[in-house]
Amino acid sequence: MGGGVAYVLTSGKNDDDKKASSSAAASQAPSAPAQQQGGQPAPDTSVAPQGPSGGKALVAGWQTQVNGDHHFAYDVPPKGDQWKIFPTDTMISYTEDNKPVVTMRGTANYREGGCSSSPNPDAFGEAGKGQLATVGTTGGGKDGTLQENARNWAGNWGVMAYGGLKNKPKIEVGEAVPWKHNGIEGYTATAKVTVANRASECVPPTAIVKSIAQKLPDGTFHGWVIYADQGVPNALSVEQIDKIMGTVRPTKG
Repeated sequence: MGGGVAYVLTSGKNDDDKKASSSAAASQAPSAPAQQQGGQPAPDTSVAPQGPSGGKALVAGWQTQVNGDHHFAYDVPPKGDQWKIFPTDTMISYTEDNKPVVTMRGTANYREGGCSSSPNPDAFGEAGKGQLATVGTTGGGKDGTLQENARNWAGNWGVMAYGGLKNKPKIEVGEAVPWKHNGIEGYTATAKVTVANRASECVPPTAIVKSIAQKLPDGTFHGWVIYADQGVPNALSVEQIDKIMGTVRPTKG
């Protein structure tokens, strides 16, 4: 497909989608906060610690997120800039009829809770919580090529995060181009999204999605994805998105 064509959601599944099927069908009601003996709140474990497989953050003061299953590590700005990273196995998903269509693990959110409306309320976990940007890792399947997977991940997350199958946004996905940075040799693709389902003014009119696809020696494809609102206050600039993207690297070990 040529660059800039209207995107049609593909039906390809990856390993994370299969793992998410039972979770997405379960109740999504939040559980009561954990407590220590004596009724005191348990320590906050929502921020994933920097592990040895992620190495030192490439940008001083930034937080490192790692997902060993998908062999990606990356950095995001500090908590003071309203970035939050989650335990690496925490899964998010956008669903259709309670079945996952796209899934991520090893995630981070920017300015979560800033908007009470969502262009696609059919979400599981921390997806669709009003954040201005989400980053994460996905994949595990063997179908297609690196170029196809890079475009599919950018396009599919653009469709599902910004409207879903019931309120499909207008989306254009550019050609996949080589990505050779920090020890990763793969492909990257960018999707530009125009949102159709704007339930309130804080739902963005447009969005951008960028992906990186890599292939492991066992033949499986794995992706890193960032999707970010545009055209609303405090939205990430393309330069900020690219700075985060520039920290993506393979895990060690």
